[in-house]
Amino acid sequence: MRTMTPAELVLMRKAGQITRDALNYAETLIKPGLSTYDLDKMVEKFIIDCGAIPSFLNYEGYPASICASVNAMVVHGIPSKDVTLREGDIISIDVGAIYKGYNGDAARTFPVGKIAPEKARLIEVTKNCFFEGIKNLKVGHRLGELSHAIQVYAESNGYSVVRELVGHGIGKKMHEPPSIPNYGKVTDGPIVVDNCCLAIEPMINMGRKEVWLLEDGWGVVTRDGKPSAHYENTVLVTKDGVEILTL
Repeated sequence: MRTMTPAELVLMRKAGQITRDALNYAETLIKPGLSTYDLDKMVEKFIIDCGAIPSFLNYEGYPASICASVNAMVVHGIPSKDVTLREGDIISIDVGAIYKGYNGDAARTFPVGKIAPEKARLIEVTKNCFFEGIKNLKVGHRLGELSHAIQVYAESNGYSVVRELVGHGIGKKMHEPPSIPNYGKVTDGPIVVDNCCLAIEPMINMGRKEVWLLEDGWGVVTRDGKPSAHYENTVLVTKDGVEILTL
């Protein structure tokens, strides 16, 4: 992780705002009968109309502008005309925007129509994992304090934490050092520096923690077929606290 200059932080904030607005726009579109392909195209246009570039499009060969992960898909679901949202589904939308060379990255899990109470609770606990985690994100402290807090909160609520996928530093590149697990010991990880930007993203499973990578090389699903939720924000950490750039 690195300390960012005031000029860089201006651009990071703008990238974060566009990413936030794109997620909020996606939420207004989600309904039964919508294909994830159509959702992707509408959000892509929104980001471009805001004067930004979709971070994900063609990133290491990824073919779309959002990740659209339904139910047991943890992350990186490729939008498709063959995937149509149904009443009772949950969908995790992960999106990024590049503004003048700087990246925002955020994710939310949304309900499709009316969902089962157990799915609603999974979404809420996953969101709370993020906020419990950043209470422990402080300059001069180890990143492991955040990681440990996320794990403890998730497991105390009866859920499991995905191990293979982690948060990351962010700035001129969407993925920068360090890697930020959502589990671990308080003594793990590097020391947090002032004015650094990080993408914190709990990925929490209703069932077991184990996952499979699909044959497309992108989609990650729970091995037991139970739902998963995702909540991510790009944050700025300073001596004064944590500023959430995508909320």
